[in-house]
This record gives sequence, C-alpha cells and structure tokens, in this order.
Amino acid sequence: MSSAPNVTRVTSDGVAWLASAGTYPWRTLARWERHPDTPLVLPCGTAFDVVSAPAIFGRRMLDRLWDEGPGSGPVAVFRGRMLLFAAPGTAHRLPSLLAWEEWGSHRTDAVPPLLCHGTGDEVTVPAPGGEGTGAGDCRWLVAPDQRHPWLPGPEVVLWAAVRAARAAVRISIFPPADQDANVYDVSRRR
Repeated sequence: MSSAPNVTRVTSDGVAWLASAGTYPWRTLARWERHPDTPLVLPCGTAFDVVSAPAIFGRRMLDRLWDEGPGSGPVAVFRGRMLLFAAPGTAHRLPSLLAWEEWGSHRTDAVPPLLCHGTGDEVTVPAPGGEGTGAGDCRWLVAPDQRHPWLPGPEVVLWAAVRAARAAVRISIFPPADQDANVYDVSRRR
C-alpha cells in the first residue's frame, strides 16, 4: 500500500500555480471559474514539465517516490497514462539520463518508454474540482495544493523509474550466456 496522499481536489493556490503556466494566466483562471469541471490544455516548460508513463508503470514509480523517496509533485492520469509533474528542465535532461541507463535497449525491452513534455509541448490538465467529465479519464491522483509545489527533478524521476523497473523486471548488467560455449570448472586445483 502506497503512502501517497489522496488529494484529488486542487486548492485555490494550486489553481493559481497551474494557471501561471499559461501565457495569459487570467484567461485560464476565468475559464476555470466558468467551467470548473473542464480539463484544459496548458503549456509545459515554465511552471512545470511533465513525464508521462503508462498507468501501471507510472503507479509503480509513484509508489517508489512515496514509499522509498522524497514524495512527488502533482500527478494526474489522462487516457491510460500517468502524468508526473516535474521541475522545468526535466524534459530536456531526463532523456540523456535514461540513455545512460540504457533505457529501451535490448536488455530492457520490457521497460516501457517514458515521454517527456517540456518547452514547446502542451498537456491536458484535469479540472481543478477533481470531478472528471469523462474526457479520457482525466483526473488528479495528487493535486497541486500550493502556489509553488515541490517538483522532482530529472535525477529523482530517473531514480523512481529505475527502482520501478527493477521491481517489475529483473534487469541484468551481464549479457546472456552463450549457450554453445564450452564451460570448464576452474575452481578445483590439482
């Protein structure tokens, strides 16, 4: 059982923080005042970046963040993917860290790809009220509750992804044994 908080409604400070991501925050706030149960598309890269993972793997990452790590920032679910809100710049740095860990190589085929959304990208953000309108199952798992929420950086997200992958799939740093190789027992001396 995860110790992640069950905060599914965005506070007024959280709404202000989300709106600050847009070019015209006042327009986002006005839209949510008129339609509080409507998800909106917001740009990434200024207030937050987003790391998107398949829902089950994303849940494993979230569990690692809360059970063994520092916790998470806001987290949403949209169309079968978990959206982990991260510090700005994470989308730029995380792919190179994942490549260094050989994410997606022949040894980690069972590990799902992570999508990084940063500057120039946009994501659908659930409605602040926490009541999804059926728009692709868009809802908060951990809603923003302050004007400056803590957001994990690329190293923390990488740590959670690697921990979740190790728990899901046994990853070996050694290549598979050659089945046709001659093996000699050299442990006995004459």
